[in-house]
Amino acid sequence: MSTPRVARRYAAALMATAETPKQLAAIGEDLDRIEEVLKGSRELLLLLHSPVVSPRKKTAVLEAIFGTRLSTVTSTFLRLLVAKGREDQLPEIIVQFRTLRDRQEGTIPAEVVSAVDLTGAQQEQLLRELEAFTKKQVRLRRSVDPAIGAGLLVRLGDTVLDGSLRRQLERLRERLVEGAASPA
Repeated sequence: MSTPRVARRYAAALMATAETPKQLAAIGEDLDRIEEVLKGSRELLLLLHSPVVSPRKKTAVLEAIFGTRLSTVTSTFLRLLVAKGREDQLPEIIVQFRTLRDRQEGTIPAEVVSAVDLTGAQQEQLLRELEAFTKKQVRLRRSVDPAIGAGLLVRLGDTVLDGSLRRQLERLRERLVEGAASPA
């Protein structure tokens, strides 16, 4: 079975275990926390993908890292993944979980990349403007990338709104090159 298909099934099963919207939100927060740790630890990803490391050792490592910081449902789910040999699917399961949750809630995920961290007021204003643009509820996921120079890069599904300084400079360069290449 292909990776996205397996991940979607596990994500759907995890969503089905949430009995209340509050519990679903807690699972979502747990998965955000897990994803953050996975992104910051190449060693943990390698451990989860390793067929040499025993399931007992993988479970012990996950429990040592997350301890009681995860809900009971999420902790049980992680143990189930390891027992079934699907722990290597965890990053894709997180992606699929978000997709299913957003579809269920009628929410559009928006990834916002800025050169500096946005203030609370800036985030609220951006959220209002994106919701007015899409006419739907928007869930912001923020990150900082100084390489964009200034401005914002927003991904709404397949749509990219690139207002970064880097992109504006690229456009200016393209226009200058076109102007220099065309006969006067």
